Parts: sequence; C-alpha cells; structure tokens
Amino acid sequence: MKPVLEVEDLSQNFGGLRALNDLSLHVDTSEIVALIGPNGAGKTTFFNCVTGIYTPTEGRVYLYDANGERQLLNGRKPHAITALGMARTFQNIRLFNQMTVLENVMVGRHCRTRAGILGALGRGPRTRREEQESIDLSYALLESVNLQDLWNETAHNLAYGAQRRLEIARALATEPRMLLLDEPAAGMNPQETRELETLVRGIRASREISILLIEHDMSMVMSLSDRIYVMEYGSCIAQGTPEEVRGDPRVIKAYLGESDA
Repeated sequence: MKPVLEVEDLSQNFGGLRALNDLSLHVDTSEIVALIGPNGAGKTTFFNCVTGIYTPTEGRVYLYDANGERQLLNGRKPHAITALGMARTFQNIRLFNQMTVLENVMVGRHCRTRAGILGALGRGPRTRREEQESIDLSYALLESVNLQDLWNETAHNLAYGAQRRLEIARALATEPRMLLLDEPAAGMNPQETRELETLVRGIRASREISILLIEHDMSMVMSLSDRIYVMEYGSCIAQGTPEEVRGDPRVIKAYLGESDA
C-alpha cells in the first residue's frame, strides 16, 4: 500500500521536558490507525507537531499530496498543511458556537475556494457560483453525518454527540486525504460511540480517506483499527494489529502497571 503520512524520528522538547522521543510511524492509503497510550503519553503533542501547531525539535513529517509527491511539513503553517490535504478535530470541541451548523461546515471550505476580498465585495457570477457550490457541498456533508435537519441551528445548541459529528463534517469540508481525530468518542455514551464507529468506517469506505485517531475507548480502537501504535512517556513502545497489541506485555504494563511482588 502507498503511504499517505510518514513520520520519522520525531522529537519535541519543551525546555527541559522531552514530550516526544524519536517517534516514527506511517499511515497508508485508506488505512485506519490508532495512537493510544495513558494520559500524558504525548499523543496530542504528536498531533500538534504533525499539523503545524508545534514545530518539532527533531525529526521529519511528510504528507503525500494528491499527485503522490512527498511534501515535508516541518515549518509549514497549519493552514498550509490543511491545503495540502490534512485535517483534524480536537480533543476539546472547537466550533464557531454563534454560527449555524451549515456555516461551520462552510468555514472548512475556505482553503478550497478562490474568491478574494474583491470577489466578495463585487459578488460577480463566479463568486456567486462558488458560494452556491460551497453551500451544496457543505449540506451534503451534513447529510453524511446525519445533521441535515439541523443545518440552520446555532452550533452551541447542538447536543454533545452532534457537535462531535459537526466538527468531523467541518474537517471533511477541507477535502483531506489524511484525517486526524483526537479522542472523537470522549464524553459519548455507548450508543453515540457505536454511531461514531459506523460513521468513521463510512468515511473511510466512501471517501478513501486515511484516518489516524487518538482514542481511550479500547473497544472502539480494537474493532475499528487496522493497526495500532502504543505510546508511553513520549516514545512508541509497541505497534501492530489489534491482536498483536492486545497481548503485548509492554502494553499491559503501561495500562495496568506491574506488581512489585
């Protein structure tokens, strides 16, 4: 399989703290990969390095673009990385709470539209056509996450699970090849988690998107993932299929501890 994301020997220091230590991983085309580990293992720091929020201290991050060319992400701004084909959601939901559900998704279209300030002011045929296309695409994305009936609702009025789905729809609006989900099931009840799992599978199947997720719900991770990387104290301690990782003594020790007896 062809890779979409490659990370080589990634390290991140914050003063005297080494939050990531020589971490390497890859995600292939249409693959669902999970990144797991105890709280404080460095998972979200890893996402922040990959998406341009942090500049890694060491190592390299590559994203393969739509033409199959390997693009170095180090030093690029988050919006430039998004334009190359990577999108993410956040552990703490970050919606535009006073905007409508449809408007939130349309914001994600910004990196794929061409109308500038003059076009917006002049409202010529090209600008109007592009705006209508953005509306149509955004509404279709709401249909894909079952939020179409709430298109004109203010985002902060949505139930928690619906807000999670809206954030995913907004990320999909950027037309990513690589989607990063940071604890998408956090705070969800079992029914919402099952629906989310079905949604993620559907996204992969219908859009051929590669997905890397951080998640603490081990039942979801084991049933959804093709491969799993396990982190502890900023380093990768295990990797493999769900079956391989489930029985790895290092993983059991990281999650359950080890008796002194």
